Amino acid sequence: MSKYELCVVLSAKLEEEEKNSALERVKEFVTRAGGTITDVDDWGKKRLAYEIQKMNEGFYYFIHFESETDAPAEIDSDLRIMEPVIRFLCIKQGE
Repeated sequence: MSKYELCVVLSAKLEEEEKNSALERVKEFVTRAGGTITDVDDWGKKRLAYEIQKMNEGFYYFIHFESETDAPAEIDSDLRIMEPVIRFLCIKQGE
């Protein structure tokens, strides 16, 4: 099992309930792909480095998880079609 970190930026236009629902769906994608979530860091609303879809801010979440090496590709394909997600990046953490 390898350790990964998934950074997800959700749209700043989401209401609290929609934001929590979207985050739960992201967590569900991780567990469905065989990952075990170890930590979730909520960084809150932050300014984006550049405008994305006419937005200057987004909600940042960092999800740490452990999984097999094929899980990040599966999570990636699920996140691509999720509308509230404006950016995401999954990286393997160093040993």
